[in-house]
Amino acid sequence: MGPRRIARELALQFLFSCDMLGRLNMTEAEAAAAFDAFGRHFAVGMPGSRAALPYARTLASGVCQRLAELDAQIAARSHNWRLERMPMVDRAILRIAAYELRFCDEVPAQVAINEALEIAKRYSIAASVSFINGILDGMQGARPALS
Repeated sequence: MGPRRIARELALQFLFSCDMLGRLNMTEAEAAAAFDAFGRHFAVGMPGSRAALPYARTLASGVCQRLAELDAQIAARSHNWRLERMPMVDRAILRIAAYELRFCDEVPAQVAINEALEIAKRYSIAASVSFINGILDGMQGARPALS
């Protein structure tokens, strides 16, 4: 497993735990500090995590900083599903992928979507994979043009 996949999984674990505790509304600096503490304790034994931590921190702090915007984009494409009704793991996967689609120009849209789907296969249920794919496919067209 490559460092970007490990980073996405670490960010997923961090965001899931923050969501579980009701602590997602943080500034970028607060999220980065919280992620650093998380990384010191939870990424220690994970092979390849040292190389993955910087990108995982970028994802985690970026999602927290832009949470309202990302949630609005997800909600606009999740017909008949309110965000708070979605499983927490699916929300976290969607938020990470939405962040990559919107703010990580170096990540091709199809890579962000495929990575989200692979992570969903590992951490969620089979029905969630197609649900996540549908939402992210709708978001793919909303990516701003590169200048």
